[in-house]
Amino acid sequence: MELIYQYAWIIPFLSLIVPIIIGIGLLLISTATKNTRRIWAFPSIFFLIITLIFSLNLSIQQINGNLIYQYLWSWTINKDFSLEFGYLIDPLTSIMLILITTVGITVLIYSDNYMSHDQGYLRFFAYLNFFNASMLGLVTSSNLIQIYVFWEIVGISSYLLIGFWFTRPLAANACQKAFITNRIGDFGLLLGILGFYWIIGSFEFRDLFEITNNFIQKNEVNSLFTTLCTFLLFLGAIAKSAQFPLHIWLPDAMEGPTPISALIHAATMVAAGVFLVARLFPLFLITPYIMDIISSIGLITLFLGATLALAQKDIKRSLAYSTMSQLGYIILALGIGSFRAALFHLITHAYSKALLFLGSGSIIHSMEPVVGYSPDKNQNMVLMGGLTNYIPITKTAFLLGTLSLCGIPPLACFWSKDEILSNSWLHSPIYGIIAYFTAGLTAFYMFRVYLLTFDGYLRIHFQAYSSTKTNFFYSISLWGKSTCNKSNTNRSLPLSKINKKVSFFSKEKKNSLRNKTYCFNIFEANKYTSVFPHESDNTMLLPLLLLILFTVFIGLIGINFDGRGLDLDLLSRWLTLSKNSFIESSNQYVIFYEFLQNVIFSVSIATFGLCIAFIFYGSINSFFPNLFLINLFLKKGVKRDFLDQIQNAIYNWSYNRGYIDILYTNIFTLGIRRLSKFTEFFDKHIIDGIPNGIGVTSFFIGEGVRFLGNGRVSFYLFFYLSFVSLFLLIFLFF
Repeated sequence: MELIYQYAWIIPFLSLIVPIIIGIGLLLISTATKNTRRIWAFPSIFFLIITLIFSLNLSIQQINGNLIYQYLWSWTINKDFSLEFGYLIDPLTSIMLILITTVGITVLIYSDNYMSHDQGYLRFFAYLNFFNASMLGLVTSSNLIQIYVFWEIVGISSYLLIGFWFTRPLAANACQKAFITNRIGDFGLLLGILGFYWIIGSFEFRDLFEITNNFIQKNEVNSLFTTLCTFLLFLGAIAKSAQFPLHIWLPDAMEGPTPISALIHAATMVAAGVFLVARLFPLFLITPYIMDIISSIGLITLFLGATLALAQKDIKRSLAYSTMSQLGYIILALGIGSFRAALFHLITHAYSKALLFLGSGSIIHSMEPVVGYSPDKNQNMVLMGGLTNYIPITKTAFLLGTLSLCGIPPLACFWSKDEILSNSWLHSPIYGIIAYFTAGLTAFYMFRVYLLTFDGYLRIHFQAYSSTKTNFFYSISLWGKSTCNKSNTNRSLPLSKINKKVSFFSKEKKNSLRNKTYCFNIFEANKYTSVFPHESDNTMLLPLLLLILFTVFIGLIGINFDGRGLDLDLLSRWLTLSKNSFIESSNQYVIFYEFLQNVIFSVSIATFGLCIAFIFYGSINSFFPNLFLINLFLKKGVKRDFLDQIQNAIYNWSYNRGYIDILYTNIFTLGIRRLSKFTEFFDKHIIDGIPNGIGVTSFFIGEGVRFLGNGRVSFYLFFYLSFVSLFLLIFLFF
C-alpha cells in the first residue's frame, strides 16, 4: 500500500490550523493579531495548496491502481455497540477533494482583496477555513455517523458565513432561514441513519449495501420501512442541495459576502447533498421506488429553478436560482441511473458557477464607486448595463461562464449537460422534453443576466435623482433635463463623453443631446474614488483567469472518443464504482461525428434561448423597438391583451418566487403563530382557568355565606323552611 494513503487523515486538519492560530492569537495577543490581519490569507492559501497537492497524488494513485483504501480506528467499544471513525479514499473521494480544494484556493485568493476593508477580515478567514475543513472531512468520511457529524459542522459553518454581516437584518434572517430549513433535512437524515442501524446493526457503507441487498432479495425486511428510511436519507440531500420543496434558503443565502456565495453555491455546501446521493447510490439503486422519487424531485427542481430565475433583478439571486436548476439536473441524472453524467456535471458546473459568482462579485465591486455600498443597488441589474467599456476582463470571464452554463460547445458544461439531456430522453420522453425545454430557459435567463449587466448603456446614470442625494455622482432625467445643483457641481461633461450608448433615446432626441453638457456630483465621502465603474484589482482577477481555464478545458476529461483515437475519457474511469456498489459500468465509445449529430438538437435549443434573450434585452431593441416578438406578430386587440396577461403572470410567478415563500409563510410561520396563540389561550384560560375558577368561586361562596351568618335563630329557620318549601314544590309539580 502506498505511503500516501496512510497519511490521508491530515487532509481535513490542514485547514484547521489557521482558525486555531487566529483564535489563540485573538485570545492572547489580540492587538498584534488584528494589526497583522492581512498576513493570514497567505497561510490559509498555503495549507489548502498542500491539501490540493496531496489530493492530486491520491488521484494519481487512483488512476494508476484504482485502489480503494479505508482506515478505521475504534472510538467507542461496548458489548453490543462499536463505533469506528476513519477515512475512505476512492475515486469519488479523490474527485471531490480536488474540486473542493481548487475552488477553495481561488475563493481564498479572491477574498483577500474583496474583504480587505472589512472589519471582520480575521473572522471571515477563520470561518472560511473552518468550512473547508468540514467539507474535506465530509467527503473522506468512512461511515454514516461520521458523515452526519461533519454534515452538521458544515451546517454550522454555512450559518456563520451566510450571517457574516449579522448586523444587517436581512443577513441575520437569511442565515436563520438556511439553518432551520437544513435542520429539517438533517433530522430526516438522522432518522434514516438510525433506521438502518436498527435494520443492519452497523454504520459502515459496505455493511449497509451488502446486508440491505441480502435482506431485500430474501424478503427478510419490510420493504416499506426500508424505503422510508432510504427516503429519509435522501431528505438530507434535498435540504443541503436545495431541492424542491426545501430550496427556499438558497436565494436568501446571497446576503452573505460574494466569495461565500461562490463557495457555497459552486463546489462545496450544495455539492454535499449530491455527494451523499452518490456515496449511497448503491443503496438507492436496490431500494424500490426511491430512484423514481429522486428523478421526479430533480425534474421538478430543475424546471422550477429555471422559471424562478426569469425575472429576478438581483444578479446574485439569479445565479442562485440557476444553481438550484443545475443541481436539479444532477439529481435527475442520479435518479435515472446516469451516475457518471451526474458527477461530470457537478464538476463542470462547479467551476463555471464559481467563475460566474466571482465575476458577479467583481461587477458589484465595480459598481460601488457609482452607487456607494448599497446591496439593493449595486446588485440590481436594472441599474447596470454598459459595463463592457469599464470592466472588460470581468466581462470576458462572465461571458465564458454564461456560455458554458447555457451549454454552448466547446465549453465545460456542454459536455456534461448534453449527456444528461440524452440520458433523460432515453429514460423517458416526458423527462427529456422537460429537460430540453429547461435547457432553453437556462440559455434565456443566463444571457438575460449578461445583457442586462454588460450590454447597452449604464442605466443608473440616467435615473432621475435629486441633487441633494450624494450617493449618485450626477442626476439626469430620462428626457435629458439636468436636475443637478450648480453649487454642488464639481465637473461637467458632454453626454456623449459620459456614455456613448445612449440607446434608449430616439434618434432625433439623441442627436439633440450630444451637443449638450450635463453636470454631475462627485462623491463627497471620498474624492479619490472614481465616479465610473472600474476593473477589480489583480488579486481578484487572477482567480477569474484560473477559473476561465477550468471552464474552457475541464470538459475534455469527459469527451468520448472511439477506442482507436485519443483516450481522454479519464472521468469515466475515475467514477467507476467498486464491485460492492452493485453497478455494472459500461463505457460506450461513439464516433465523434455521430456525437456531433446527437448534440445538434441541444445546441440549437440553447442558441434559440440566446436569440430570444437578445431580442428582448439586447441594445438593438432601443433602436428598433418593433423587433419585440409581441409587436412583430400582434397588434392591439384581444390576442395582444391575452399575451400580455400571460407575460405578466410569468413575471409575477418568477419575481414572487413561485409564491412558495408566501405559501410557507401563511402555512408554517403564521400557522405556528396562530397555534401558539391558541395554545397560550388554552393553557391560560382552560388549563389554568379551571383551578383558578374553582378557587375564585369558593372564595365568593365563602364570602357570601359569611354575610348570611348573623347569629339569629329565627333568620336561619326562615331560610331553612323557604328552601324546603321550594324543593317540595319542584318535587310535586315536576
